[in-house]
Amino acid sequence: MTTPPAPQACDLLLTDIGQLVTLAGPPGPRRGPLDDLPAIADAAVAITGERIAAVGPRAALEAAWRPARRASAGGRLVLPGFVDPHTHLPWVGSREDEFARKLRGETYAQIAATGGGIRATTRAVRAASVEQLAAAARPRLDRMLAHGTTTAEAKSGYGLELAAERRQLEAVALLDRAHPIDLVATNLAAHEVPDERRHDRAGWLRALIDEVLPALRPHAEFCDVFCEAHVFSTDESRALLEAARALGYGLKLHADELEPTGGAELAAELGAVSADHLACTGPAGVEALARSGTVAVLLPGTSFYLRLREHAPARRLIAAGVPVALATDLNPGSSLTESMPMILTLACLNLGMTPAEALVGATVNAAHAVGRGHDRGRLEPGLLADLVEWDAPSWRYLPSHFGVSLVARVWKRGRPVWARSGAEVPA
Repeated sequence: MTTPPAPQACDLLLTDIGQLVTLAGPPGPRRGPLDDLPAIADAAVAITGERIAAVGPRAALEAAWRPARRASAGGRLVLPGFVDPHTHLPWVGSREDEFARKLRGETYAQIAATGGGIRATTRAVRAASVEQLAAAARPRLDRMLAHGTTTAEAKSGYGLELAAERRQLEAVALLDRAHPIDLVATNLAAHEVPDERRHDRAGWLRALIDEVLPALRPHAEFCDVFCEAHVFSTDESRALLEAARALGYGLKLHADELEPTGGAELAAELGAVSADHLACTGPAGVEALARSGTVAVLLPGTSFYLRLREHAPARRLIAAGVPVALATDLNPGSSLTESMPMILTLACLNLGMTPAEALVGATVNAAHAVGRGHDRGRLEPGLLADLVEWDAPSWRYLPSHFGVSLVARVWKRGRPVWARSGAEVPA
């Protein structure tokens, strides 16, 4: 009779998982229609250091692993931590007056033309220090964590001048060091034309390419541009992104949010890691993205908040084989929410995505949309132990129960970083 191997040592064994969804699979983002997700009942996760050592049925892991500590999930659902791949996290001030204006029928462009929108936040950001920007953003990160987000992208773009843009990115770096959520920094200085450059668009574009992009490269991994008729044209966006790529930035693009400008095609042409928004993308854009490796990041909270009639063509994108991710677009004017669970609900109801597609879009594909698909978004051996316990009977339940957080406990890099009052916390 063969002697069973001796149990291996691990730091932690999380047991009593009612349902575990690992989203394990081949490398790369997921493509194509999806209606089901494999799940393990009565499961466990073994963790060593910051990473997952093993996942599987509880009985098998209890026999194979000798943990230094144990913790119980109390029969809860466990999923990978959400990745939010599009936020405008570091700002100060608020714009609730614009909400009332939208209810009266004013459009995003009309509000911007009267000094509101991005420019209004710019005036507040330019007057703020790095510490003030970080202090304002910290509660937003706390709320994101409480809703299951463990990694997020964070854009600048409200400074619209070199010094203020740098302060925004320095605030992101400060928060990344101090907060459990991992942050991925994006330079979005090309978010708008500042008031003082309103009659010198060409000069602002030259300043972005010659001064701002090089100076901010040490502070940001990605470069983004708002490619829209009233902001930067497709040709202007191409010039800026080509300059950014030459400096070593990864590329992202605000594309086809309000009009079909060809932004999706441009993102595909330049090999951007993601094309975001896409509410007005037509068949040519869908086809271009399908031929590329670019992830389509859809923002259903934005079209909902702006009461737009058009929503991103999620079903056409998925049918064409484009990998689709989801994000909050957290910002003060057009999507003021930190809740990825609410985004799942809106993706199902307004974009026609299935619960399975929505969960993949908030985990696996979202991780690829910020260049982190190699180490998070799934629960597999060797990946970061970023996982969330949910008070839900199954993964299909999450998009159906909206407006509240069902998170019981969040684990980041193998340690508990947030727990609902009354939820079990390990010794």
